Amino acid sequence: MSTPSPITSRDNPLLKRLRLLAQDSTAYRKQGQVWLEGDHLCRALLARGHRPATAVFTDSFWPQAPHDLRDAADHIVTVPDALMASISGLESPAEVGFVWDLPVATALRAGQGAVVLDRLQDAGNVGSVLRSAAAMGFAQVLAIKGTAALWSPKVLRAGMGAHFALHLVEGLAVDDLAALDVPLLVTSSHRGDYLHQARLPWPCAWVLGHEGQGVSAELEGQASASVRIVQPGGEESLNVAAAAAICLHASAASRKDAV
Repeated sequence: MSTPSPITSRDNPLLKRLRLLAQDSTAYRKQGQVWLEGDHLCRALLARGHRPATAVFTDSFWPQAPHDLRDAADHIVTVPDALMASISGLESPAEVGFVWDLPVATALRAGQGAVVLDRLQDAGNVGSVLRSAAAMGFAQVLAIKGTAALWSPKVLRAGMGAHFALHLVEGLAVDDLAALDVPLLVTSSHRGDYLHQARLPWPCAWVLGHEGQGVSAELEGQASASVRIVQPGGEESLNVAAAAAICLHASAASRKDAV
């Protein structure tokens, strides 16, 4: 176990960087790192076999911190509780956080199941979709330009650790999806086969559209099929995250290797 280095100045360069990562939704793109705040996200990272670059503990928590968190990083710092609160994006500041180096950006993976996010705006929706994708065996999530930043603090919190199980690619153009070489299934509220009656191919890529505008006409034109969910209650449409969970579960259940 490394000996922690105490930080007491609000102007410390590390703390300035952490505030930026915690409060700016796209700072990770320049920094190449993310700030994982709280026990759950930190443990989710460790559970996937990753190691943080730096572990940050409050002064009050460090003496009682569990050994797996204490031993998680070679570089460990402690900060006064008030300084951790100045970093935090949470109402109740966490007692521990990790700085993690993001994986080097890579291309999409051809021939594999995927979830495509077409300009989804709400961070909570995006994080929820990532959780469903990871749970249902879709190992990659591809974001079209205009989608909420996948590694933003709000999406990270909503994803609850799903990020570390997924291959994530951002900033794609519609034409980039041709390299996937799998059928595109477009979700729709008013046309296409009903999900419970549809024959779902595997592998495939589910395309989930903007909360208000739906899937773009350009993507619809490339789709192999449109699929809708039966709604006997008569609502106009489902929340995109709820629809994603239903569709991805249907795909997972239809796979021969699902169980």
